[in-house]
Amino acid sequence: MTVTYDVDEAVATITLNRPDAMNSLTLATKTDLLAAVRRAADDASVRAVLLTGAGRAFCAGQDLREHAANLDRGLGLANTVREHYNPVVLAIATMGKPVVAAVNGVAAGAGASLAFACDFRVAAENAKFSMAFTGIGLAPDSGASWTLQRLVGPARAREMLLLGDVVDAARALELGLVGQVVPADRLASAARDLAVRLAQGPTRAYAATKAALDHAASSSLAEALEREAELQDECVATADHAAATKAFLDKERPTFEGR
Repeated sequence: MTVTYDVDEAVATITLNRPDAMNSLTLATKTDLLAAVRRAADDASVRAVLLTGAGRAFCAGQDLREHAANLDRGLGLANTVREHYNPVVLAIATMGKPVVAAVNGVAAGAGASLAFACDFRVAAENAKFSMAFTGIGLAPDSGASWTLQRLVGPARAREMLLLGDVVDAARALELGLVGQVVPADRLASAARDLAVRLAQGPTRAYAATKAALDHAASSSLAEALEREAELQDECVATADHAAATKAFLDKERPTFEGR
């Protein structure tokens, strides 16, 4: 299988599973990845998602052997940006559950874009990010033009996208590309601890928070305030809010059930 899927402690772990090819993205891999992300989004037993890669890389981006074959056949991009990359990124970014990327090595091109679409990024000390698009004469895809400048600002995003220089984990932390950098042998546990923590949290409130942020990114203050009010109306009706309010008054730690 090019992508594996496992659920434990309400965390769905999605693993890109082409380690010999640095988890580069073939048609089959992109199809399997989209199916896995949608499965996690629709599974009521899943309350957080962990995305990672098998072996020494997170994801090296598009499989260039497959791409070269498409070029030879006159197919160009074979519409893969619209049919595969865009749906995958939208499914990750708009999922009503928090998504953690465990970046275990190289994240290049669309592979880096996948990580940027997640809500959290935990990187191994040996992780590297490369916006490799211009290096092969292409513009960015998979949402990099949208996510990257929101993470590091427009000027840094232009530098990364136009120059394509490799950014190591330490620099990624400085820029705000990642939230944590840990030794490689601690990455799996650190990322999973974060995912489990999120899976034990107020899932509906997390979904509302993501929705508020997405709306506010392209709205006026008045529009953002109204959207916040709408989302608060939704959250106040949840069982988690009622239970957490009672726990606060009782000076107890709240237990969230995700509903």
